[in-house]
Amino acid sequence: MIHVVVSIIVIGALVGSVIFTVRKRKKLGYTDFKSALTPICFYLIAVTQLMAYWFDLLGLISWGVTMGLLLLGAYFTKYSIRTEA
Repeated sequence: MIHVVVSIIVIGALVGSVIFTVRKRKKLGYTDFKSALTPICFYLIAVTQLMAYWFDLLGLISWGVTMGLLLLGAYFTKYSIRTEA
């Protein structure tokens, strides 16, 4: 029962966060794909961990994928910052 509740909460938070991020990016005028890679990587971390939780695959591979996505997300933050000249 707790698995279902946790999954529903995580999926609800993920969907709400995606909607909020898309609206915020439109408001700020971000249209290029490179600036969207950081949120995409972070959302993929949540999806990866949720799938690992569902299928009992919490182990070295899921954590390795998570660390790789975290590093990629951190790397692509340089494209999400707009400097005013």
